[in-house]
Amino acid sequence: MDSQDALRSLQLEVARLREENRALKDELTVLRGAVRGLDSLHGVIQRIRPGVDVLQLLDDLLASALAVVAAHDGSLLLLDDESGELVFAVVHGAARERLRGFRLPPGRGIAGWVAANREPQIVHDAHTDPRFFPGVDETLGFETHTLACVPLMDGNRVLGVIEAINKTTDRDFSAQDHDLLLVVAMLASVALRRAEATTEGPAAP
Repeated sequence: MDSQDALRSLQLEVARLREENRALKDELTVLRGAVRGLDSLHGVIQRIRPGVDVLQLLDDLLASALAVVAAHDGSLLLLDDESGELVFAVVHGAARERLRGFRLPPGRGIAGWVAANREPQIVHDAHTDPRFFPGVDETLGFETHTLACVPLMDGNRVLGVIEAINKTTDRDFSAQDHDLLLVVAMLASVALRRAEATTEGPAAP
C-alpha cells in the first residue's frame, strides 16, 4: 500500500468514526429524553385519582409518552359516541392550537381504522398507506411521515386513540415504542373512567 492509499484509508476511517460518534451522541440525546419522560410519566401516574383535572392529566400523559418514544408531535383523540367521529382533545407539536377540536369522520384515517378495528398500528410511510387521511395535513400545512397509533379501551368499549407522529431521529417507531404507548393508553383510559364516574356521581340507593 503506497502513501496515498494509506492516507485515503485513514481519511475513510476518520470519517467513519466521526459518523459513529455523531450517531452515538444522537442516541444519548434520545436516551436522556426517554429517561426524563419516564420520570415525568411516573409522576403523572401518581396523580390519577378522583377530582384530578383530567384534561391536564391527559395532556401530561401524552407529553411524557412523546418524550419517551422521541416523537415530534402527537395527539389524543376521543370518540364522540353520538357522531362516531374522533375528536382531537389533546395535541402536542406544531399544530397544537389549530388541531385541537378538529374532527375526523367515522373510520377515516389510520386513527379511524385503529378505533374501528381496536388494533394498534405502526406505519413507516404514511403517504403510501391507503388508510391515510391527508385532510389534516392539507388543512394545517403539516406533513406526516411515520406514526404509531394505539386504541384507548374500556373493556370492549373504544374511548379513542393515541397517536405519536414523526420520530425526532431517522429511526422508525419500534416495538418498544408500541408497548410504551399501550401502557400510556391504559393509564389514559383509567383517568377517563374515573372522570366519568365523578361526573355521573354516586349511584342512587
